[in-house]
Amino acid sequence: MALCTFLLCVPPAAEAAGKPLIRFGVIPRYNPLVMYKRYQPIMDYLTAETPYRFELKISKDYPEAVRFLQQGVTQISSLGDVTFAEANLRYQAMPILKPLNKEGVPFYRSAIIVRNDSALRSITELKGKTMAFGSPHSTSGNLIPRYLLWDNKVRMQDLKSFTNLQHHDAVAKAILKGQFDAGAVKDVVAEKYKPHGLRILAWSKPIPAVPLVVRRDTPPEVVEAITRALLKLDRTTPRHKAIMKNWDDEFNNGFATARQQDYADIFRMIRAIPTGCGIGCHHK
Repeated sequence: MALCTFLLCVPPAAEAAGKPLIRFGVIPRYNPLVMYKRYQPIMDYLTAETPYRFELKISKDYPEAVRFLQQGVTQISSLGDVTFAEANLRYQAMPILKPLNKEGVPFYRSAIIVRNDSALRSITELKGKTMAFGSPHSTSGNLIPRYLLWDNKVRMQDLKSFTNLQHHDAVAKAILKGQFDAGAVKDVVAEKYKPHGLRILAWSKPIPAVPLVVRRDTPPEVVEAITRALLKLDRTTPRHKAIMKNWDDEFNNGFATARQQDYADIFRMIRAIPTGCGIGCHHK
């Protein structure tokens, strides 16, 4: 049944080739092979359910994803909260949709992780320790955990050292290898690696789900086609659940409409730099 459902969602190659092309950008949340595995099924679904042919465009880093959207290389992009704010401040990019989590609400969290055998039991004990963050442009891997430390009276200067790695998976693997005392990742990555020997030291407050973003001059009919195709998916419907089964973990529970005001707290945190949570900057 799942195979039949998948096949029904993928139009014949000739039919798809005749459709206008829409390039769908994605920030590099994982390594490229994992990215294609998790996001190509979404492209296939959108191609089948809209008058357009969708092509995945993975950027080499977070800034490139913003540039691709700004330059029109991509027409829609899955950005992090911070990269969306940067795109909005630079050229008024706007959010259209945000994914739901497994509880059916459009939020996620950042996690500070340690190895199971770590003696660390609280954030305050991170003083004098080493820590790995995600990309400087990452919301859950860098911006939010810095504020989480700051809220618990741990300044960046209090750490023995800290390093920014490119992917959430890279942070989790570095902690498992003992290369750092603690790390910061998004919730789905923390849960993924828990069975492999990680423990969650602390959770952040809920963060607005990462938005699907378009240029302000994107044709309304394109935005309407995308939103209609994704909003009709209901994770409680077996047929829809089968369609989303192999999608990225952040996207396989359906979507809700996104508005710019949903990300007001993220904008506030960015504007607080460099007087916010400590030394350095959340983006380079």
